[in-house]
Amino acid sequence: MVKDYRKKVGSKTGGIKLHNELKQNCIKANIKIGRDKFYRFLRHNNLLVPKRKNYLTTTNSNHMYKKYKNLVKNKVPNRPEQLWVSDITYIKTENGHNYLALVTDAYSKQIMGYKLDNHMRTSLCTDALAMAIKNREYPKLPLIHHSDRGFQYCNPKYTTFAETNGITMSMTEQYDPYENALAERINRTLKYEYGLKQTIKNTDIAQQMTEQAVYIYNNLRTHFSLDLRKPAEVHLNPNIKYKSYRKNNVNLPELTI
Repeated sequence: MVKDYRKKVGSKTGGIKLHNELKQNCIKANIKIGRDKFYRFLRHNNLLVPKRKNYLTTTNSNHMYKKYKNLVKNKVPNRPEQLWVSDITYIKTENGHNYLALVTDAYSKQIMGYKLDNHMRTSLCTDALAMAIKNREYPKLPLIHHSDRGFQYCNPKYTTFAETNGITMSMTEQYDPYENALAERINRTLKYEYGLKQTIKNTDIAQQMTEQAVYIYNNLRTHFSLDLRKPAEVHLNPNIKYKSYRKNNVNLPELTI
């Protein structure tokens, strides 16, 4: 059951999520196993998830474009499509690095838009944002776009496109490991749980793998921050309290936009 679930949802799914998702299957199979015993079972069968290593950054903020103020520092969203977080990560292929731009809803954790290609030009991020805008469920509500100060996000072609669509720009002002924590977590999840960490044969295959990974992430994978619910479900049924990634889940004021 563990292997079948990981094959379907993600090879790096951890023990708590596995136990929660497989509980009913165990009952049907007349397997009596609590969480502690389940962990011992995983350890005995070499099924625990190994620790992850950090990866390289793709941010280049050494440019002359306008940099926007941070509108979301020490604040958290209270509904879907109130705050989007954008970031870029690299994907290795046999022909060199590809790059994946993501736009994620901070409240529901749903990936709203993405684009993978063999370049890191501004159009990569604009295409991801265009998909996100197309996928909006609440287009009349105000929305903030938050990112680092990379040249793609500061480029007037990108900011004008966002603002023309009624989106307010926000950017990190200095290094804070929690400021863009959501985007970095999603990058790691897609890489380590859905095979995007490996060296992929070419861009076409990488794009196919990314499409499948995003679907699983949005529709099948449960999240601790969503009370073990799925992003697509929470996006349409927003009835949870946002959980911060800060230590001890520090209570932060909500955004008012």
